[in-house]
Amino acid sequence: MISVLVVDDEAVVRQGICSLLSMEQDLNIVGQAQNGLKAVELAKSLNPDVILMDIRMPVCDGLEALGKILKERSSTKVIMLTTFDDDSSITRALGSGAIGYLLKDTDSEKIAAAIRLAAQGIASLNVPILAKVLNHPKPVEQDVAAMLTKLSVRETEVLRLIGKGSSNKEIAAALFLTEGTVKNYVTEIFEKLGVRNRADAASIAQKHLKKDASDDNSPYLLG
Repeated sequence: MISVLVVDDEAVVRQGICSLLSMEQDLNIVGQAQNGLKAVELAKSLNPDVILMDIRMPVCDGLEALGKILKERSSTKVIMLTTFDDDSSITRALGSGAIGYLLKDTDSEKIAAAIRLAAQGIASLNVPILAKVLNHPKPVEQDVAAMLTKLSVRETEVLRLIGKGSSNKEIAAALFLTEGTVKNYVTEIFEKLGVRNRADAASIAQKHLKKDASDDNSPYLLG
């Protein structure tokens, strides 16, 4: 059984989702939360495998809750289920560690399938969201150097490690940071570089950053 926590500020929506998912024999709805703060509390006490969470909620929104939950329980998989398909929300959610991003008009079978994939560590996106991610314009080469100058020293260090294939956990250990802090850095890096995923960020790092020859851990631009 895959344990699922459902988080949405609208009771009708929340209960509707629970009712539909409860019909799936391998999914166990262990709890409901009406805001991000309650979601953080229940994530600690219920230890769900997957959290299905709205973004815009009172008290504490889904994106803030996402960071807090994954900081405490990095093994928990979070799927954002929302009506918002703006670039900022998508970038922040995926950059902060959400394993899935679905719109609320997704049918219940696909939501259930996404939950099963998430439990296996496999990402899932709505077709409209996937199209946005794939069609998001990548920075042209001549603009990359200018974009990299917008990064702080710490963000550049994080980007360099992304280029080496390091996970957020590995980056946190290498730079003596918390995973939550690293996720925030990753989100800022994605926004400043105009990319949506680690693969694109890693490609930029591999092409335009390298370790200083004196091994002082200070990356510099190749130009």
